[in-house]
Amino acid sequence: MTEYTDHHAPEGLRTRGTVIVVPGRGETRETYTRLGRRLAADAYRVRVVDAPDLDADDDLGSQLADFGARLAAAGDGTTGENGTGGGTENGIVRPVVLVGADTGALAVAALVGAADTVTGLRPDAVVLAGLPGRTTGAVDAAGTWDDELDLRTSCPAHRGRLTDDTRVRRGALGESVPEALLAAAYGSEADVPALILVGDADPLADHDAIVRTAKSLPRARLSTVRGGHHDVLNDLQHRSVAAEIVTFLEALRNELVPLIAVETSAW
Repeated sequence: MTEYTDHHAPEGLRTRGTVIVVPGRGETRETYTRLGRRLAADAYRVRVVDAPDLDADDDLGSQLADFGARLAAAGDGTTGENGTGGGTENGIVRPVVLVGADTGALAVAALVGAADTVTGLRPDAVVLAGLPGRTTGAVDAAGTWDDELDLRTSCPAHRGRLTDDTRVRRGALGESVPEALLAAAYGSEADVPALILVGDADPLADHDAIVRTAKSLPRARLSTVRGGHHDVLNDLQHRSVAAEIVTFLEALRNELVPLIAVETSAW
């Protein structure tokens, strides 16, 4: 079985960049089918990997090195027959952007922010969605699958996908997050552009910590999704969230200069 799922740019269009999606606790690659297809429709090559399995009892540095090596392997050979829209490096169309959700976002933040360089894929930017905080009280109170779904999303389609996917680990949001991983992610010294996405209705997010982290990074943008729950990439606002990511990707290709500037508006 392959360790990733591909979503290709439409035939005849030049690939504009490579997006590697890293799921979070309990999620599978199929969880991000909708997002992958939407980003691919805008001519980005999207590859979804398996969620990282980071053990609190093992050395974080070695685990991040293994994670980085797995991302590098996932990036190999993503250049398609439709050519490139940016530069090509070792078979990867740049810019390369890592998109992480939940603990996948923590792992990405910790990897790119490590003070000592971890061998692996060098991203040009990251998207960190649904960063979890240290408190798990909301999860502890959720004893049923419907309760866990309520924490994740209010989108009927996403709830159905999670429920129908037999590989989704129910109760995963109740699993503790390694303290070392939280410290590394929130203390990240990443110098690549970062888009941080958080739902204002996410009961698992430490909003104050996320704001502090966003302000501490040299090139970070924090976007709050109104009404968004923990699965902010797949909640009811998924169209607007995907559009925000595409806007970020396009600005990244333009040296972080937005391609559209609002001159005047009545709303």
